[in-house]
Amino acid sequence: MVNQSHHIIATANQAFASATEWAQAKGLNVLYLGDRISGEAREVAQVLAGLALHIQATNSPLVKPALLLSGGETTVTVRNHQGRGGRNSEFLLALALALNGAQGIYALAADTDGIDGSEDNAGAWLTPDTMAKAQLHHLDAHTLLTQNRAYDFFSGVQQLLKTGPTRTNINDFRAILIV
Repeated sequence: MVNQSHHIIATANQAFASATEWAQAKGLNVLYLGDRISGEAREVAQVLAGLALHIQATNSPLVKPALLLSGGETTVTVRNHQGRGGRNSEFLLALALALNGAQGIYALAADTDGIDGSEDNAGAWLTPDTMAKAQLHHLDAHTLLTQNRAYDFFSGVQQLLKTGPTRTNINDFRAILIV
């Protein structure tokens, strides 16, 4: 038997508390939604897009600049076994479609272990011009989402987040910035 020991160096709540503290120091109003958000990635994206668009339009329940933080592990119903991507990339592609180029909204979603599903990326990010970039590269976001090919979408717009394996895993990390 091999002698092993494990040490907890951070929890999801500690990581999100640090992210919140950092963002507030930068002048952002933060709404931390918790580290146990689960459900189908596409559906979670719809809900968070709705909240981000509401904040963008009304300055409520947060005044801009605002940051929505959430963690937890969503799921993906695989419809195309040849598809590429993980739950964070799929979340972001669905979010991009729901936001439809809304100005002043940026987002990042990543797995803290550095691997989104079985690919070489931790996740991806999006900007207000992500959908315009996709059109320039002839990427059909709807079709790629239907085919579970979020990796191909974000690779095509050069917005994959590649950290390499981090050798730790505290949760998925999602951040939506509304300015």
